[in-house]
Amino acid sequence: MEKIESRMILEILGRPAEHIVVALNEVIDKIGKEQGVKLVSRKVHEPKALKDTKDLFTTFAEIEVEFDSVINCFRIVFTYLPANVEIISPETFKMKNDDLNTLVNALAARLHDYDSIAKRLVGEREILINKLNEKKKDDKPAEKI
Repeated sequence: MEKIESRMILEILGRPAEHIVVALNEVIDKIGKEQGVKLVSRKVHEPKALKDTKDLFTTFAEIEVEFDSVINCFRIVFTYLPANVEIISPETFKMKNDDLNTLVNALAARLHDYDSIAKRLVGEREILINKLNEKKKDDKPAEKI
């Protein structure tokens, strides 16, 4: 399969402003070192203060990346969760059944992980609500001395 050229936008939120730029550059460097990935270009934008917060900042980077396979493209998307992905080329894909199976199963596994986390959080929330309600019932007004 021919290489896949892509543009991605990565976003980060945090403090201080200098730290988020360093952290974002570290993520971009890490992406560039991944197997089957070639970092072509990067542009990291200046951090901006987030509205209605004291000292929280946000910034983003635009990167161009080449992948040697569609599987590596999806692996990077699953691992680094870019805010936006644009495939520049190729214009059309011809994919082997095996590659499609790999991608679909990776997606299914990720969705199962998220579903498990959501179910656990709902269960923990219910337990906390029940404990709070029990505590509320057990609380009696303090007696006057």
